[in-house]
Amino acid sequence: EAVFPFARFPGVDTVLGPEMRSTGEVMGIDRDYAVAFAKSQLAAGMRLPTEGTAFVSIRDADKSAVLPAIRALKAMGFDLLATDGTAEFLDRHRVANTRINKVRQGRPHVVDAIKNGQINLIINTPSGRRPRADEAAIRITAVARGVPLVTTATAAGAVVDGIAALRAGAPGVRCIQEYLEGLW
Repeated sequence: EAVFPFARFPGVDTVLGPEMRSTGEVMGIDRDYAVAFAKSQLAAGMRLPTEGTAFVSIRDADKSAVLPAIRALKAMGFDLLATDGTAEFLDRHRVANTRINKVRQGRPHVVDAIKNGQINLIINTPSGRRPRADEAAIRITAVARGVPLVTTATAAGAVVDGIAALRAGAPGVRCIQEYLEGLW
């Protein structure tokens, strides 16, 4: 997952093109991938929630790939808010959720919920190359409010693994030499 200081650029949409996805400013190290990912997010200033409410709005092409992550969030006790298309998909797959309006559908809508502190995690995969106004508003508001935001199916799985690792206990801190012992 690419990590950028989007909070330093108010109003900028967070969706990255392929040329920027391999760039970032932090890393996390651990023998366990999920713990390393959680550490990287903490180092970037992104506090992954271990409970609360997740908002999910997934483009059709990503729905099947993201379903295991959404099920895992539900199994961990997260409440789920979803836009119409994603809610219908989750209903068909027997994943309990509550529908929430997109911005263009009227109030109260998802941006209101983000601003009111009702959403702790956002999984919002873009619907195409050009951002829709409501998708951009969701992502921009998430960054402004410090709500963890996921924009790819792969990152959704990594974030959920990281949340599970944090729920299992605080990540340990070691010097890099301890990780390197036995590798040479």
